[in-house]
Amino acid sequence: MRAGSARERLLGAAARLFYANGVTATGIDAIIAEAGVAKMSLYNNFASKDELVRAYIEARHEEWLELYRARLTHATTAEQGVLAVFDAYIDHAEAVYEHGFRGCGLLNAAAELPAGSPGREAVRRHKEQVESILRGHLKEMASTDESAGLAEHLAFVLEGAVSRAGLEGRSERLLHARSIAETLLAGS
Repeated sequence: MRAGSARERLLGAAARLFYANGVTATGIDAIIAEAGVAKMSLYNNFASKDELVRAYIEARHEEWLELYRARLTHATTAEQGVLAVFDAYIDHAEAVYEHGFRGCGLLNAAAELPAGSPGREAVRRHKEQVESILRGHLKEMASTDESAGLAEHLAFVLEGAVSRAGLEGRSERLLHARSIAETLLAGS
């Protein structure tokens, strides 16, 4: 028997398969087989595949927050707090994935979901929270309220870099984005 509750095993299987193959290409039967649970276990824990997708997105969000918080423990300045956001994305890109790094799992999932779906809304909230985290650190640094504009700018740099890194399957673009962030922070 595999360790963990049926829910944990289903979420773990969904995370691996959704990231490797995509949400649409991954069927319920594949998730059940990967998790090693009975079909009824899926429906006892999730009312539908849509609910499982939403839970996957929320779990990925929490996973990223954990990476960020781990990096933040080493930050002693607001500038290092901003860079901790970039470092968390780098950590994500450098993790071991079955088929290699494919970019932001949340954006990948959102690209497959219809406009207005709960899953897309959860991804939007994640991206807004990342920008809000950047803005919070920047407000600590700036004497004026230029933090919102710079936070948006840094979020765009970060998102572009994670997209390119996903296409290339490696973290170099994110390392470059971090360097751009350092340069921008030095000039602010």
